[in-house]
Amino acid sequence: MRILKSLHENKAFRLFLLLSGFFIANTLVAEFVGIKIFSFEETLGFEPCSLSIFGVDGLGFNLTAGVVLWPVVFIMTDVINEYFGMRSVRLLSYLAVGLVFYAFAMVYFAIDLSPNEWWQYESGKLSTDPSKHIGDMNLAFNSVMGQGLGIILGSMIAFLIGQILDVAIFHRIKKVTGEGKVWLRATGSTLVSQFIDSYVVLIIAFYLWSDWELSRVLAIGTVNLMYKFVVAILLTPLIYLAHNVIDRYLGKELADKMKAEAAE
Repeated sequence: MRILKSLHENKAFRLFLLLSGFFIANTLVAEFVGIKIFSFEETLGFEPCSLSIFGVDGLGFNLTAGVVLWPVVFIMTDVINEYFGMRSVRLLSYLAVGLVFYAFAMVYFAIDLSPNEWWQYESGKLSTDPSKHIGDMNLAFNSVMGQGLGIILGSMIAFLIGQILDVAIFHRIKKVTGEGKVWLRATGSTLVSQFIDSYVVLIIAFYLWSDWELSRVLAIGTVNLMYKFVVAILLTPLIYLAHNVIDRYLGKELADKMKAEAAE
């Protein structure tokens, strides 16, 4: 019991547990909601853009819902990197990828289960509004939950490459700048990892796995990158807020010691 009590009262352990939980949860949720495509402009009440990139016309900021969470994942990567080091980020990244594949394996298992007839055809008609009736609940479930393997593989490979680059660039910048310029190492490493993520997932999922033209893949990747670039800049103050909250929680002496060990 003394070992468990000591573990539970350890501030560094509790912080790592909290950050790890949010990191993995955000990764999982981003994967599952990523099947939805939304209009960023219309969500904000603006007219959709009509951009022309790489010869592809009519492009707007039509993004997967997952992009709302991925910047949060990369910011948390930098926070964990700052206090717990590269090994911890890599461990969590591999764990997150493993859990994503496990989650989708369970989803595919659920898809193969024979649906109950009442649930399939009648439960979707419980609403008093006929416009909200779902004719085939099983088809709806399979369509929403059963993402293509190409998209899952592409996003996870892009995620791992982005994470490896993120932590490496983060520590390279920190060695040059020291403890100062948190914005530079956090935002700089995030922008590079987001650059890789924006293109790799589309190239694997839609160019190699499907039959999209490379120009369209690169054009859509560029639109995604533009969005992620702006969001990464806008979220920079949150990094300073996170550092301030964590430093206060840990205390200056412990926080400085953890940062020094993480940089080794």
